Amino acid sequence: MEIKKDRSPWAWVPTLYFYQGVPYSIVMITSGLIYKTMGISIASFAFWTSLLYLPWTIKPLWSPYVDVVSTKRNWVVWTQLGLGLAFIAAGILMPLPFFYPLTLALFALIAIGSASHDIAADGFYMYALDQHKQAFFVGIRSTFYRFAMLTALGIIPVIAGLVLKNTGLESVNFEAVSVQAEEYEPFDPSSINIISSEDEPEILLFPEQLQVPLYQAGQSLPDSSVIYIALSAPPEEGKTVVVNVTRKTGSKDIDISKNQSGRFEFTSLNWNKPVALSVKVNRNLTVSTSSGFLVTAGNVAFSWTVALGFIGVLLVLLAIYNRIILPHPAENDEKEKISWGVYKEVFVSFFTKPGVIPALLFFLFYRLGESQLVKVATPFLVDSRSTGGIGLTSAQYGIAYGTIGMLCLTLGGILGGIAASKYGLKRLIWIMAVCINLPDAVYVYLAYSQPMPENIMVYLSIALEQFGYGFGFIAYTLYMLYYVSESRYKTAEYAICTSLMALGMMLPGMISGSLQELLGYQHFFIYVLICTIPGFLIIPFLRIDPAFGIKKN
Repeated sequence: MEIKKDRSPWAWVPTLYFYQGVPYSIVMITSGLIYKTMGISIASFAFWTSLLYLPWTIKPLWSPYVDVVSTKRNWVVWTQLGLGLAFIAAGILMPLPFFYPLTLALFALIAIGSASHDIAADGFYMYALDQHKQAFFVGIRSTFYRFAMLTALGIIPVIAGLVLKNTGLESVNFEAVSVQAEEYEPFDPSSINIISSEDEPEILLFPEQLQVPLYQAGQSLPDSSVIYIALSAPPEEGKTVVVNVTRKTGSKDIDISKNQSGRFEFTSLNWNKPVALSVKVNRNLTVSTSSGFLVTAGNVAFSWTVALGFIGVLLVLLAIYNRIILPHPAENDEKEKISWGVYKEVFVSFFTKPGVIPALLFFLFYRLGESQLVKVATPFLVDSRSTGGIGLTSAQYGIAYGTIGMLCLTLGGILGGIAASKYGLKRLIWIMAVCINLPDAVYVYLAYSQPMPENIMVYLSIALEQFGYGFGFIAYTLYMLYYVSESRYKTAEYAICTSLMALGMMLPGMISGSLQELLGYQHFFIYVLICTIPGFLIIPFLRIDPAFGIKKN
């Protein structure tokens, strides 16, 4: 049977770049949620998971190997299969006593495999498509990469949450209500009397509804209150029941005190010894409000086994699909000996191209504003209004970003790719730079006007910013493709481009949180707008072929 080489990009570009986004998102972001719910300290997992970023940063070190040994198609298929099986293995490890070092080691291998897959996938994209199709589909690939992030950051935790809610003990809820100090009636823990039940253990709360006093400056009154948690019966001998408390509804001005994790362990030895959970009000809050909390005691480890197993099976199925669907572009099928000469040729070629200095500055500074905005935008939108945020609930945030924002991001990316394939990068790069940067001003407007969460301007602002990002990011991807388009080792050189992109996002992002705390939301978003200026200043010095990306007759 003859192999079909000219397969429609619509059949494989979406799955290729959806796959590319999943491992990165889980290892770099979702892993923090996994370890937090498993009782690992934030300081510990933040340090070790930050190190997992290293393979994506240094991937140019082995990109020449991927470029000259075997084919990009083979690299894509086998790394995809390996990554899928690795996530299944990570799920199997979660219930084990030493899951933490074992899964960290496995996530490190996944990071290396994912970085290698990125190198091969980007190289395959350049070999399989001509310049016009590269420009047309660049928006499609960006869109499905974002869909992958939505899967990793949304669907995977939802699966874990559903398993958690339906395993172990029945979950319970309690409400915390803020009251004026003179109305506050503290709960007396000495009144707690637990009599062992013959039934299965249940979660007990004392009191069932919690009052929290509002802070009054100048008076030595508390601004927090304590709820006590215990079980109604002992767990089985040798079994540990893990109880997790999370805020689910209501005002963000009432939440668990920062010095507590909301995670408690009960055994047959301490089941009837109530643990204290401190709930605190924001000191700027002056009116009565309430917040709802969910207390669960499901099987946390099993919930992540199911969630990681699900994503692993999905990735294996995608690997099999891509093995069948990916075309067979003309590339070297023979194994070539890798040597230091190849590495030297790759790096010399990359760093001696005409216009390399403006190119390097573009890679590092085109997204300088966005690299810092992306770290602060979400906290700002969900932060309490008393601290300068908008105060969106989880549901409102999901509608704003997960639905409206995603649709606008998709539309912007698709239209950007279509426009670039028709008019070329050189004609559109200024328009795209304006689109990715100027919509950041909506956050200045939101920070100063603080519209109510249900106000349509909140959603329109996010829609505009996400559309602009989707449209404007096309220029970045296309310029990377253009910069390496005539290179002998384009796969390896493109990996250097994406490594510089990662560096340009990582370093400014590391200081963005500290700057926001120093400046406050309003001044921080003005600072972000100022940070967009370097990207504009570099564009006039870029060398771009006016015909790049335009379909040739």
